[in-house]
Amino acid sequence: MQFRYVHNNINVLDLEKSLAFYRKALGLVEAKRTAARDGSFILCYLEDGASGHQIELTWLRDRKEPYHLGDNEIHMAFVTPEFEKAHRLHEEMGAICFENPQMGIYFISDPDGYWIEIIPER
Repeated sequence: MQFRYVHNNINVLDLEKSLAFYRKALGLVEAKRTAARDGSFILCYLEDGASGHQIELTWLRDRKEPYHLGDNEIHMAFVTPEFEKAHRLHEEMGAICFENPQMGIYFISDPDGYWIEIIPER
């Protein structure tokens, strides 16, 4: 039996704000969108154009309160050959929420508080 990893899902409160963040911060683009006929939800799949992996953003019409993310120990990670340039962009965006200079990594936080690890290409 064989499996292929295709996507991760996160729920978002403001879909357009999240789409703009992921586009600006990580260069992700919308690959596919599915909406419920009754308008109760929208699913947007974002991709980087290189890895084949997608992030599914789920927006629920009736959800008004922020999601409880626990201790934020679960996170996504992205590697970049332009680490310093990415750091400057994320700093300008006010998105950096934690830095670990000893490990040479940092984390950014999306509009809903999900943490994303940024790793230099080694």
